[in-house]
Amino acid sequence: MSINFDLDDLQAFRAVVEKGSFRKAAEAVKITQPALSRRIEKLESALNVRLFERTTRKVSLTPVGRAFLPEVERVLDHLDSALMSIAEVASSRTERVTIACVPSAAYYFMPQVVSEFHRLYPRIKIMVLDSSANDVNAAVASGEADFGVSFSAHLDPGLTFELLLEERYVMACRRDHPLADRPSVTWSQMYEHDYISLDKTSGNRLILSQALKRLHPTRQSICETRHVTTAIGLVEAGLGVAAVPSIAMPRTHHPLLTAVPLEEPQVVRNVGLIKCRGRALTPAALELERLVRDMPVQSAGD
Repeated sequence: MSINFDLDDLQAFRAVVEKGSFRKAAEAVKITQPALSRRIEKLESALNVRLFERTTRKVSLTPVGRAFLPEVERVLDHLDSALMSIAEVASSRTERVTIACVPSAAYYFMPQVVSEFHRLYPRIKIMVLDSSANDVNAAVASGEADFGVSFSAHLDPGLTFELLLEERYVMACRRDHPLADRPSVTWSQMYEHDYISLDKTSGNRLILSQALKRLHPTRQSICETRHVTTAIGLVEAGLGVAAVPSIAMPRTHHPLLTAVPLEEPQVVRNVGLIKCRGRALTPAALELERLVRDMPVQSAGD
């Protein structure tokens, strides 16, 4: 059945029920009585039923009208609630929403997300806490951050995880590196060259240590960094190669850098939304979460 009525017609119907007369209902919704009658007639015509029994003294619901009333109230109440939430977000002058991200996820998700959120809600300030996975989890658990974006390893029992993407580790290198043109390289091949590693405080280091515990590099790394973005900067400066999650790499053509898939073994990590179990998000945080969740997943590299 096609819907040939609108919200004004539903509001007119509810007003007649509440006021008990067409005249009083018309005054309540601030239209003339003939205009209100036309809305009711339009609604009855669209549904092909009679909703009211009309006499000279009173207006009462038909059996069909009584069955229809709870559905109308549910729709209008839901709409009122949604509009109040939107108004709360749009009119806020002092509200702030805080998201905690591991740096690679912040680099991948946040520029586009922050830009779109600011366009929609210019009066709301966004705080981005870019830190290690452990710090992200702690910030969400304590309430310092509304929610977070991190990987799923070793979550606190009070936190929930919603998968956004599964990504593999790649070798970051300069385009003039001997391995740059290969379709893929093994970890052993990468370790034959100067490489930058991540220190023990990095959540990525833990993932790699577990996945590569049977693989022993033939040489030590020339440098350790805490953050993947720092490692990529050192690679760009020509100091060596580095194993990094794919979302940390530029998603458009970079004049100096490229990414080569790593295999034997292929190592992946799950990146997703971290939230505190049982804690409701504010309307502003819900909007920011929606933008993060809806951001299209793109491949890193050229």
